[in-house]
Amino acid sequence: MPLSQERKEEYFERFKNLLDTYTKCFIVEVDNVGSKQLQDTRKELRGKAEVLMGKNTMMRKCIKDYVEANPGTPVEQLIEECRGNVGFVFTNGDLGSVREILESNTRPAPARVGAIAPIDVIVPKGPTGCDPGQTAFFQTLQIGTKITRGQIEITNDIQLVNKGDKVSASQAALLQKLNIEPFTYGLVLKSVYDNGSLFDAKVLDITDDVLTMKFGEALKKLAALSLAIGLPTQASVPHSIANAFKAVLAITIQLENYTFDKADLYEEYLKDPSKFAGSGGGGGGNGGGEVAAKEEEPEEEEEADLGGGMDMFGGGDGGDY
Repeated sequence: MPLSQERKEEYFERFKNLLDTYTKCFIVEVDNVGSKQLQDTRKELRGKAEVLMGKNTMMRKCIKDYVEANPGTPVEQLIEECRGNVGFVFTNGDLGSVREILESNTRPAPARVGAIAPIDVIVPKGPTGCDPGQTAFFQTLQIGTKITRGQIEITNDIQLVNKGDKVSASQAALLQKLNIEPFTYGLVLKSVYDNGSLFDAKVLDITDDVLTMKFGEALKKLAALSLAIGLPTQASVPHSIANAFKAVLAITIQLENYTFDKADLYEEYLKDPSKFAGSGGGGGGNGGGEVAAKEEEPEEEEEADLGGGMDMFGGGDGGDY
C-alpha cells in the first residue's frame, strides 16, 4: 500500500533532519532481514544510532532535495548508494562500537529455493535420521551413503552448495530434512560515510595496531633505501649517525695517542673485560661470589683430609690392588 502524501512529507522531513544532525552513517544491506530482527537492532542501537529504511526512489528524492537546498554538500555521494535493498544507520558516535552491534545481531536461517548462497554449505558426515526408504533421494544428489542401525548415514563430508550459487529445490529439501540452517542473516555493512568521505566498510578493519605496524615497516624500508643510495632522510639520519660513531670508534681504539670521552668505556672494556663481568646480574653479583667461595672451601678441606695415601679405591699405600 503506497504511503499517503502526509506520511511522505513526514518521511522527507525526518530524512533531512537526520542529514542535518549526523555526520556519519553506514549504508547497510538488509536482504532476508525480518521485521522482528530489525526491531531488535533498533533497540540495541537506541541512544547510539538511528536506523532509516525506505524505498530507494524516496531516499534518492530526499537526498536530491537536500542537495538542492544545500549546494556543494558532500551528502550528494549517497545518492548512488541507494541501490538494492539498503538502508541507513546514522550516528555521531564511534563507528567501531556501532559496527559491533550491527554485526552481532544475526539470525540463523534455512536455505530457501533460489537464494544466493553467501557461504559454502557443507553437509557433515554421520547419521541423518532418515529411514532407508529415502536412499534414492541422496543418490539423486550424488551423496555417498550407507545403512547403519536402521537409518541412512552419510559417509563423507559433502560440499552441497558453493558460495555465490543459487540453492536448488533438492538442495533446500535435503537441508530441511537434516534440520540444517546454514545461513545467517543480518545487516551487512556496505559503505561508510564519515564527514564528507565515502569509503568501503572494510576500511574499519584497520585498527591503530595495524597502522602502527604498517608505518614501522614502511619506515624501515625508507631508511634502508636512503642508506643504500646515500640520500639522507629523517628516517635514515639516526642510522647514519650510529654508523659514523662505529667507524670513528673503530679508528680511535687503534690509536695510542688519541681518544674521546665516549670511547673511554669501550677501551677500558677491551683492556679488561672481567671488570664488566656480572654487571647485568641484577645487584646480586658480589654476594653470589662470596657464596661460591664458601662452597669451594669445604671441598678443599675434604681433599686435604684424604691425604696422599689414599688410592682411588679407598685403600692405603699397601693395598693389594
